[in-house]
Amino acid sequence: MFRLFSQTRRCLQVKRALKRQEWPLRPAHLTAAAQQASFSTASVEHLSRSDSWPKDVGILALEVYFPSQYVEQVELEKYDGVEAGKYTLGLGQKQMGFCSAHEDINSLCLTVVQRLVERSRLSWDSIGRLEVGTETIIDKSKAVKTVLMQLFQDSGNTDVEGIDTTNACYGGTASLFNSADWVESSSWDGRYAVVVCGDIAVYATGNARPTGGAGAVAMLVGPEAPLVLERGVRGTHMEHVYDFYKPDLASEYPMVDGKLSIQCYFRALDQCYSIYRKKIQSQWQKVGVDKPFTLEDFQFMIFHTPFCKLVQKSVGRMMLNDFLAAPNPDTQSGLYKGLQAFRGVKLEDTYSDKDVEKAFQKASLEMFSQKTKPSLLLSSRNGNMYTPSMYGCLASLLAQYSAQQLAGSRIGAFSYGSGLAASLFSMRVSQDAAPGSPLDKLLSSLSDLQTRLDARKQVPPEEFAEIMKQREETHHLVSHTPQGSKDDLFPGTWYLERVDDKHRRQYARRPL
Repeated sequence: MFRLFSQTRRCLQVKRALKRQEWPLRPAHLTAAAQQASFSTASVEHLSRSDSWPKDVGILALEVYFPSQYVEQVELEKYDGVEAGKYTLGLGQKQMGFCSAHEDINSLCLTVVQRLVERSRLSWDSIGRLEVGTETIIDKSKAVKTVLMQLFQDSGNTDVEGIDTTNACYGGTASLFNSADWVESSSWDGRYAVVVCGDIAVYATGNARPTGGAGAVAMLVGPEAPLVLERGVRGTHMEHVYDFYKPDLASEYPMVDGKLSIQCYFRALDQCYSIYRKKIQSQWQKVGVDKPFTLEDFQFMIFHTPFCKLVQKSVGRMMLNDFLAAPNPDTQSGLYKGLQAFRGVKLEDTYSDKDVEKAFQKASLEMFSQKTKPSLLLSSRNGNMYTPSMYGCLASLLAQYSAQQLAGSRIGAFSYGSGLAASLFSMRVSQDAAPGSPLDKLLSSLSDLQTRLDARKQVPPEEFAEIMKQREETHHLVSHTPQGSKDDLFPGTWYLERVDDKHRRQYARRPL
């Protein structure tokens, strides 16, 4: 159930103000084990003057929302009449979450932001920036961010920067970068930034439908974070390509070239990883460390996850990059044993090479199991959430390890959005793993992720198909009240109550 973080020590280090204070643990609100960090308004007041730059900017708290219903991929295979294992083994998917007729992108984001603020015990006026990354567009002018401002109404806080950022699944990462840059800039006023990633991933009937999903992630960004964004090392690759796009604004469904999209994903990964390695090796050389950076230097590696099997192949792809970059790799023993035959291949020639793919997928299996597989909990059971996908992987990783296991580790993160925009960056986990530390509180807040997944309602494929048909028929319908029961929604979930004759949407919240 929901967790109340206890307050953390020294949440914000403001250019003009710095205050330290002790924040004791609070009693659980709903369960005896549940404790969540509380971020006080006092920590963002300008209490004293200081010229110090914000330190350790990154993620202070993280909240995840996913729909309360799902369909089993095994059952979907039978319903679709495909061979057994096509979705489960071929794609690596177990379940797929999906939204009811009462949920849209606004309601998902309303829910996850309210949960973040309530569970972190934030005041609404302590937030100075809120940016939304989404590709689920229901209005060509009015941003999701403006809908979220109704949450701030009672506080009177309208001084909240940020707006929506859109490019396929990459918008959430762009929003995170923008928010971190805001905290580190001369524009920062000492308050928190909130980054919201949310999408509803739905496809027309066919091969792509089982790669859908839905959900939202909200992140609290500021200094003195337990997850610090490493400076000056991120690698970015952008280019013009039509691998996945949504030209029909009257439909939720995309146009997809699946084979091309996978090639683009791998090409972007190659480019981003190459740039990242050059930048971090340059930093190392300045402090006297002269060694190549390899996948082994990431204690964990998370990916944007259209489907889980692609991620497993991507770990092998990164090993291939390391192998080709190594001046004299040992092919007689160790990681690269038996891979000598691939020494002369060129990266650009291997995107469709099954021999290369299988060899490096096999060679990297142990690395995948240790560094990446734990992060696929939410992706395998809820599906592709688009912009929140990689951050759902981050939540899954944090939910399954202790503070002692994670302390000091480097988490690599590859974000990809079709069209295309991609970045590979990294986060450093705080060394402070003591009970009650910011890291301990962050992990505690996510420890109920498995329980929440188990609490969802399983829906048969026939009912899932009918709900998808209903969503298709009511998409952008005016003078409309969504049909069906709201009782299956999780407590505290925002939902679409009505669309009037001028397309104006009204929302309500299910009681806690």
